[in-house]
Amino acid sequence: MRISRIASLVVVLAMAGMLPVRAMMLTQADKDAKEVADAITAFKASDKQLTRWFDTAYGYVVFPSVSKGAVGIGAASGDGRVFEKTVFVGTARVTQVTIGAQLGGQSFSEVIFFENKAALDRFKEDRFEMTAGLSAVAAAEGASKDAKYTQGVAVFTVAKKGLMAEASVGGQKFKYSPIKK
Repeated sequence: MRISRIASLVVVLAMAGMLPVRAMMLTQADKDAKEVADAITAFKASDKQLTRWFDTAYGYVVFPSVSKGAVGIGAASGDGRVFEKTVFVGTARVTQVTIGAQLGGQSFSEVIFFENKAALDRFKEDRFEMTAGLSAVAAAEGASKDAKYTQGVAVFTVAKKGLMAEASVGGQKFKYSPIKK
């Protein structure tokens, strides 16, 4: 009888120890969701016409904060959330490498819109890379008015902070992870 009480106490204490870990995990997920929502709000505030893109795109990925630094060779990375018809379906990581005349550091938000299922599927299958042929549009009032999809994709950025002087070439690579159901 005494052993079962001790075992029960150990189980209760172990479970109690797990509660703070679970709370921290939920807090991080909530924080990520809030950062993405704030980034979407910032995009829409910078160019009211971007609302149409969010409403009509087959899917999109939002990177609320991509950090970039360079001294000749540059690197950037950030984490984001992927949406299919406004439903959260997974996370994504962007990495970027550039080379050229560049110096500084900055952070920016980036959203990639997918025109159709095929374009989003390419992204989900990690077959999507952004190269010099596919450039981002800096989101500013009216900038999205004449923007069009290129190969089923449109990209917009909003500068957050920092200063970067650059004349470089490079590309972005993405890694998609579906949410666990």
